[in-house]
Amino acid sequence: MAMIRPRIGDFLYSPTELEVMMEDIRNFKANDAQGVVFGVLTADGNVDVDRTRALVEEASPLQVCFHRAIDMVSKDSSAWQDVFSIPGITRVLTSGMAPKVTESLEFLKDILQKSRRCAEESNTLAKVILPGSGINAFSVPALIETLLPHGLGEIHLSGGQWIDSKVTYRPVGMGMGGVVEWGVWITDEAAVRSVREIADKLTEAQVD
Repeated sequence: MAMIRPRIGDFLYSPTELEVMMEDIRNFKANDAQGVVFGVLTADGNVDVDRTRALVEEASPLQVCFHRAIDMVSKDSSAWQDVFSIPGITRVLTSGMAPKVTESLEFLKDILQKSRRCAEESNTLAKVILPGSGINAFSVPALIETLLPHGLGEIHLSGGQWIDSKVTYRPVGMGMGGVVEWGVWITDEAAVRSVREIADKLTEAQVD
């Protein structure tokens, strides 16, 4: 899945930025990407349905994941229903509208059930709800034990960590805007493997 994100910052995009996103989607399609990931919101904290539909249509027949922009919507909005109603969106990446998934297990349970109900009512495939943010070997057991009975099938994690840069010359007061200027972000193989092994074991136990 390829991220379609023209810049850092909010998810309110200008017409020019939307065209950049469209062109990125076309380029990924031309190079055999399996899917794309994006999220577009309005200024008042709703899903921008029209622009989202346009991007989804451009991406077709690729898989489409609406990313964690969904966690930035107004709690009083129709955002979740809007996303569920857009044909072509296959996944929704979310922390459950909380900083970490461990803080939103009941909300995620409800969203999994709503996704299934919407699919039954419209006679379509249910959107895959993809929990992410704060998933590690310590948090994944509660996540799986709580959500697997309600349709959880996938999880998302970076499995990353900062390591110290090997650069020894570090000019004082200089930087390029990085959060950790003299660090390198890497995927921690052991962390990813640990989560996978725990998830597999717990899933097999519940299925049995």
